[in-house]
Amino acid sequence: MNNPVYLDYAATTPVRPEVLEAMLPYLRAETFGNPSSPHQFGRAARAGLEKARHEVAGAVGANPNQVIFMSGGTEADNLAIIGAVLAAKERGTNACVVVSALEHKAVLAAAHHVVLLGAEEIILPVDADGLLDLAALSEALTHCPSVVSVMWVNNEVGVIQPIPAIAERCCDAGATLHIDAVQAFGKVPISLEELPCTLLTLSGHKIGAPKGIGALIVRDRKAIDAIIHGGGQQYGLRPGTENVAGAVALGKASVLAAAEQATEAKRLSDLRTRLLDGIRAALPDVHVHGAGAPQAPHILNLGIPQTDSEAMLMHLDLGGVAASSGSACNTGSVEPSHVLTAMGVPRELALCSIRFSLGHGTTADDIDRVIHTLPGVVAKVRQLGVVLGRV
Repeated sequence: MNNPVYLDYAATTPVRPEVLEAMLPYLRAETFGNPSSPHQFGRAARAGLEKARHEVAGAVGANPNQVIFMSGGTEADNLAIIGAVLAAKERGTNACVVVSALEHKAVLAAAHHVVLLGAEEIILPVDADGLLDLAALSEALTHCPSVVSVMWVNNEVGVIQPIPAIAERCCDAGATLHIDAVQAFGKVPISLEELPCTLLTLSGHKIGAPKGIGALIVRDRKAIDAIIHGGGQQYGLRPGTENVAGAVALGKASVLAAAEQATEAKRLSDLRTRLLDGIRAALPDVHVHGAGAPQAPHILNLGIPQTDSEAMLMHLDLGGVAASSGSACNTGSVEPSHVLTAMGVPRELALCSIRFSLGHGTTADDIDRVIHTLPGVVAKVRQLGVVLGRV
């Protein structure tokens, strides 16, 4: 039996060998110290931590003292949103959060939470292709929000938002801008030297580092207050003993992602085109979500009429293909994706949508196997629907 094809890289990626090699010493006896300790064991750990901080900063055009290591994207998003509201309330300024309807649940849930803190929440609409309504953003900016949060690349449909235009509007209005770059890092060029945003979220397990490590780039520490409390590590914004091995892994993965971005984006884009062309040839009625917007090179979200996404994923898995119905955080939900709903996708089509996401290990042979396997799976699921009276 052939090895299974993994096309769920937007959910998580395998740890790259170079990353594992870099982090292993910090999991073993040779460099296990607490980076806050003054002795030689602590100093060795601190050296690894600071090297990682420089590597992450260099990969996105930030300063090392702007890198705050986190447990992942969710914690970073929460610190950006809730921390900005707390800072605004402390300054006595307007507590208002502006987010797009397509944001990750980490951002949307944090935005909902700050309402309990007395803040206002504004959710901006998107068009049928998933692009943010810039006129609505300009209107929202008149409310002087504490923070505007926009995802650079959507994790479900791969739509690339017009971040430079968004950043320009926020900068002109004096608003703090948070960008969730979890799916963008390594896929689109990122340089904070050219982008006026205050906060940027990164996640390690999307770029070949382990789960449980990420970073929030904080270019103005006065923009946020801490949401957890303890020691003074990381300027008090994220206190607690740092995950040194994870930070080292993120540093190495960041260097690789930045160095390979241009060539890897081109390679993945070609493979995505090959996949889409092959599927369309066999299934001409498929619908590509977000097709009219700029698309990330690694995500393809398709609506396949007269199917069911959960049945499709089960039969694909049995056929040796791993895919997703969208965000992994939505697994098990019987409701359509909030992303597709915000884009105005009809419920029936949203419930028969699947996401293929490509990554570092994806090959042309993998793509061809999916093209070969998918039509049979679709036929089987459609026939099952007829038998059950669903179509």
